[in-house]
Amino acid sequence: MTQHATPPGTPPASAKHTPVPGPGDREAAARRRRALWAGAVGNTVEWVDWAVYSTFSSVFAGTFFPSHAPEAALLSTLAVFAVGFLMRPVGGAILGAYGDRHGRKKAMTLTISMMAGAALVIAVCPGYSTIGVGAPVILVLARLVQGFSAGGEFGTSSAFLIESAAPGRRALAGSWQQVSVGAGTLIASLMGTILTSSLDDHALDTWGWRIAFAVAGLLGLVGLWLRTHVEETESFQRLERAEGARANPLRAMLVQHPRAALRVVGVTVAGTLIYYLWVSYMPSYVHVTTGMPLNKALLANTLSLAVFIVLLPFGGMLSDRIGRKATMTAFAGGFLVLAWPLFHVLDNNFWTLLGVELVGVVLLVGYSANCAVIMAEQFPPEVRTTGIALPYALAVAVFGGTAPYLTTWMSSNGHRDLVWLYLAAAALVGVIVYATMPETKNKEIA
Repeated sequence: MTQHATPPGTPPASAKHTPVPGPGDREAAARRRRALWAGAVGNTVEWVDWAVYSTFSSVFAGTFFPSHAPEAALLSTLAVFAVGFLMRPVGGAILGAYGDRHGRKKAMTLTISMMAGAALVIAVCPGYSTIGVGAPVILVLARLVQGFSAGGEFGTSSAFLIESAAPGRRALAGSWQQVSVGAGTLIASLMGTILTSSLDDHALDTWGWRIAFAVAGLLGLVGLWLRTHVEETESFQRLERAEGARANPLRAMLVQHPRAALRVVGVTVAGTLIYYLWVSYMPSYVHVTTGMPLNKALLANTLSLAVFIVLLPFGGMLSDRIGRKATMTAFAGGFLVLAWPLFHVLDNNFWTLLGVELVGVVLLVGYSANCAVIMAEQFPPEVRTTGIALPYALAVAVFGGTAPYLTTWMSSNGHRDLVWLYLAAAALVGVIVYATMPETKNKEIA
């Protein structure tokens, strides 16, 4: 057989189709990396500020709400926690519309400034024994500001990350929104572990908890610097140049996209309730209901959070590969089946708690790796931030903000055996919503 020689200088056949990254590709990749850092690291700092409250709620409860019954003081502190959630829909509506009108970057800069400032106020606020009723009033006002900020943060950072994502990698990019939330919660839990282990009860109750709020507030300067030095997304820049880009995004979202908004609420119900029970409140819940030392409960929480954070990007990659519906349904279905056994094995044992937490966070990856991308894929860019922020904040306020209070109330009134049913009901709603929603993995977004 005659073989034809390849002319000199001709590349191999396999090399002909290998694209060589040009300057534009490299600049786009660098832009995406900067966006990821600004969105994720800034969001981490924001959620350190938010999570410190729930981490130390059982410690500083007596400072603002003195009572002879520790559970009564804790319930008062958790009521303030829930009040902060009431401001989240307000923040979602106002800051979401601000992000759609003036840009994701400006909105993210505003949210982190408010969150960090409120944390510093809590850190230096005198207690009830010093200024009387003024102490809980200041605490409530600070939490209202933080709730307002948190209401806008999720929508703006989610839209920013998804719009900055590489093609076919939207869930992976969106997973970093929740990586940063988990990292913020982990840092808060780590501070809790260190402070509860290194300080005696008197020092921790009187001034030790203030260190965590002060550190959380000062970290806000890092996030603020990152967010002021990042570029606006191309999606918003195109929107800004388009005619009518500054129309009322809140009204447009409610009138033109009501089904998408309701879908965001449905997607959020199971995820937020289970997330706050497992990731934010489990240490305090176990400490109060079983008597486990708080430092041990926080250590189990810290270890499980570390596993959760590592798994999240892999959950995003799995979603980009097999779809949103399959991974979300697996999350809700797992909790529906395991809610009863997981809650009923909890006792005053570190390894039992760690095992329960690890099972929960593995299942939670199915929700947390998907939530940002699924919500962003429901809306066009002109209402994307508002469409994510407001419905999500409403669902979180109703189901996430009240979860710690309701579970503590159940436990303190002899109904601890019903907590699993509360969680299972939310998981059932999740199964129904996730199994019937449209798949958006391959949907084109502007």
